[in-house]
Amino acid sequence: MKAKKIIVLGSCNTDMVIQTARLPVPGETIIGGEFMMTPGGKGANQAVAASRLGGNVTFITKIGNDVFGRQSLELYQNENINTDHVFLDPNNPSGVALITVDNNAENCIVVASGANKTLSKEDVDKCREEIESADILLIQLEIPLETVEYAAEIAYKAGVKVIVNPAPASFLPDNLFKNTHMIIPNMTEAEILSGVKVFDWNSAKTAADVISKKGVDIVIITLGILGALLKENGTYHEIPIEVKVKAVDTTAAGDTFCGALCVAISEGTPLTEAIRFANRAAGLSVTKMGAQVSIPYRKDIVSP
Repeated sequence: MKAKKIIVLGSCNTDMVIQTARLPVPGETIIGGEFMMTPGGKGANQAVAASRLGGNVTFITKIGNDVFGRQSLELYQNENINTDHVFLDPNNPSGVALITVDNNAENCIVVASGANKTLSKEDVDKCREEIESADILLIQLEIPLETVEYAAEIAYKAGVKVIVNPAPASFLPDNLFKNTHMIIPNMTEAEILSGVKVFDWNSAKTAADVISKKGVDIVIITLGILGALLKENGTYHEIPIEVKVKAVDTTAAGDTFCGALCVAISEGTPLTEAIRFANRAAGLSVTKMGAQVSIPYRKDIVSP
């Protein structure tokens, strides 16, 4: 049986990461950090995660005509990702993210979007048939919101499952909710979408109630070390982390979760089990520094 097609529409960045004892306060310079440069971007992270974990993945993104863009394209091809719809922007550089990570695995990130901000509705039109033939469209918010809305509407009308990871945190238009099958916010994103401060299972349920009333079929709120809350058909499922790990860097943990979840769904795995699989994948990702370099392969994920 041919593997179901997952399309990831989103950003491509190069991450420049400094690991230091603590995050600086405004105006402060900290000496003594360790530097690494790795591929990243929420869209790319999710595409790589889905591919490494066994998915049939097509990535729609935009890169600059520079060394970062060329390196990214080669990497996606080496990851067995379909790159037929990686567009080139001749006027803007590829996206870059500056990331600081402290000893508690907390991070702060600043992104220069570059070519990501020019991924347009016209680009989406060029791959409309590809989107309409997919089983899942996974989108995040590091590209223009109007492009996200447009692609979601095309996919929804074609019967494609639209899965939105509303990151970075942002308010979303009503139309996007109505075209979304599943939304996967973290605690901060869930608070912005619902107005409810999320810090435990009960507050997550309250936030999920508010979000689901906007027209989304399925709400999954990731809760860090607690696990993930699922609300589906008016029923809640608390899905805790099964394997405790020592976190080194949480960058791309949410992206790994989303990519893993899409793979499991595409394979027909029941949703609660799919979330357990995604929890395990995300848990492994936080044990290593960096974004894509920390994303596990299918063989790495062993059921507890």
